[in-house]
Amino acid sequence: MDGGSGDGVSVIIPAYRAQGTIARAVSSLLAQSFPHWEAVVVSDDGADYRTLLAAAGIADSRLTFTGTGRVGSGAPAARNAGLRCARLPLIAPLDADDRFEPDRLARLALLAAAQGAAADNVAVVRDGDGSPLSTLFPPGAGTATLDAAGFLDTSVPMFFVVRRDLVPGWEEGVDFCDDVVFNVQVLDRLGRLPLVLEPLYEYRQREGSITCSADSGARADLCYRHVLERLAGDGLRIADAALRRRFATALDAKRALNAAYMAAQAAGRCVNFQEFLALRENSLPG
Repeated sequence: MDGGSGDGVSVIIPAYRAQGTIARAVSSLLAQSFPHWEAVVVSDDGADYRTLLAAAGIADSRLTFTGTGRVGSGAPAARNAGLRCARLPLIAPLDADDRFEPDRLARLALLAAAQGAAADNVAVVRDGDGSPLSTLFPPGAGTATLDAAGFLDTSVPMFFVVRRDLVPGWEEGVDFCDDVVFNVQVLDRLGRLPLVLEPLYEYRQREGSITCSADSGARADLCYRHVLERLAGDGLRIADAALRRRFATALDAKRALNAAYMAAQAAGRCVNFQEFLALRENSLPG
């Protein structure tokens, strides 16, 4: 399926109550300039997403469908179910309410195949009206380098494209910041990876999503505390002790930032975390 390129990508899409958004996510794959991909759509709510997409006029031989056999088992379990079905040398997660820009896989696949993994800038977009809110890094041309220190300073989800033999799987006991843990585990294996400065992943801020829910701050704090306990216990499969310590320090800082967000949310100054970050950035001097 990878046409002999050796860099075909299995895109894993966990789908939970994704009926209103999954057609957009899959359409962004159909629009890719890089053809050597498959998508594994993982139903985590018992829905028949093959039929749903077909009703929207979307059918492609590169689409594969599976399920967790449960309802609401969580994104990590769904991604792991998709990983078990994936057949290509590179793995790329895509949330069912997000989308790829058309050149994303073309830009990242060769970098990931050569260097083990690759990342890109992220555009944060309000889902209701499609308006841009922010980008994770200042947009630019070319490629920089991302290491653990740079990654741990971020506050927007990142979705690496990773060579399959370096994929650690997703921690099913971590149900809120599983993407952060996954990325730190990848960086533990690689040290650093190329970062495309153009925002090619569109992260949608959607009302009703877990990260926009009224209890998102409390859920985030619970997750951070759980990850800190794991780091102090089994180490979360992170071999580098210095990285474990750095991760724990970063989580303490994230907990403090999250506490400030919950206070701002309670005071009615913001609705979600990304809005809080924009408010905070605009209030900084200079």
